[in-house]
Amino acid sequence: MTVKVPKDRTIDNTLAIFKDGYEFIPKRVQNHHLDVYETRVLGEKAALLSGEEGAKLFYDTSKMNRKNALPTRVLKTLFGEGAIQTMDGDAHTHRKLLFMSLMTPEALQHLYDITTKNWAHFTKKWSGMKKVTLYDESRELLCRTACEWAGIPLAEKEVQKRTSDLSLMIDGFSAIGPKHIESRRARKRSEAWIENLILKVRSGEMKAEQGKAIYEMAAHKDLSGEPLDARMAAIELLNVIRPLIAISKFLTFGAVALEEYPETKTRVSLDDEYLFMFTQEIRRFYPFVPFLGARVDHDFTWQQYSFTKDQLVLIDVYGINHDPRIWENPDEFHPERFTDWDGGLFDLIPQGGGGYYKGHRCPGEWPTIEVLQASFRYMTKHLDYRVPKQDYSYSLKKIPALPKSGFVMDHVHFKN
Repeated sequence: MTVKVPKDRTIDNTLAIFKDGYEFIPKRVQNHHLDVYETRVLGEKAALLSGEEGAKLFYDTSKMNRKNALPTRVLKTLFGEGAIQTMDGDAHTHRKLLFMSLMTPEALQHLYDITTKNWAHFTKKWSGMKKVTLYDESRELLCRTACEWAGIPLAEKEVQKRTSDLSLMIDGFSAIGPKHIESRRARKRSEAWIENLILKVRSGEMKAEQGKAIYEMAAHKDLSGEPLDARMAAIELLNVIRPLIAISKFLTFGAVALEEYPETKTRVSLDDEYLFMFTQEIRRFYPFVPFLGARVDHDFTWQQYSFTKDQLVLIDVYGINHDPRIWENPDEFHPERFTDWDGGLFDLIPQGGGGYYKGHRCPGEWPTIEVLQASFRYMTKHLDYRVPKQDYSYSLKKIPALPKSGFVMDHVHFKN
């Protein structure tokens, strides 16, 4: 049977992205119960993909590439120009191995321990505060955690500045106007800061521990045997620490979930298996990345749709995490859905899909899970606090999304 792939009839739908936010792709693709939909974005024809089969196609490196797939506004704020997210082939695989070399069991356990230590430090601070907004405070907590884990020295007087700049890079990539401009300036400042440290490590002026991200980025050689350009090494080191500040949003959503689903608290505090399931459900249920882009490598036909070389393709990250064909009752918060989950590569994709070592799945997924598990365990086992009346709601039209209140706590102290 011939199926006609649906398409938008408007001249361009770029503005609809700002209007629809996380629902830009789901409201088009899922309304037609297909995995592909055609539209126009930034003046060019684009294919929107959804569903598990759509994810498999999107992460098929024989059919898709990342060259020129990301808008300049994203590269100049969030990822950095020339970063791993823009690479393909052997060069990408080689660079990816650099990132994956940081993800040893020992390093991830160390990250868990650093996170827990910083929660204890901040609890002491918060006990003297009348009101604590978790989202605001957690960004600094995570900035300190990320820098210590990566081996980046962070003087006390610069903590606030670095936290602010890293946050601006995350929050401003999708903004229009002054906030986006400030996001670009924050990236320039951050790149200059880290580049200076890379040069100090290379000259021997600053000591760095082997295995730490700053050492490995400074020492890394490309496929031709040449060291990375110092600015590129800085960009990739930022791609280690920036994502850990970004998960302050997951952390805030997790705090909301603990209040809205209080039956989860005891199990999160005591049961390691349930802690993992709770963390995965936070990552699936709440909005984080709306979609990601690629380019068609060569002409081919898939599900009776003709993809053309260099065509823009967007994968429906949020929609796949809420696809009723994949997840039973996807709009219900239910950690137990992961009890028998087989760890599929294309069904849970909050930070991308496919394989880690040769594909484009985010290497920061493992650190994300460690930090969230350490945080949720600490909050339920060691933190006592009162939650005043507030607005937990969030808008799917706003990218990135966040609970309106930022999650406010008072009477914070150590749990007896």
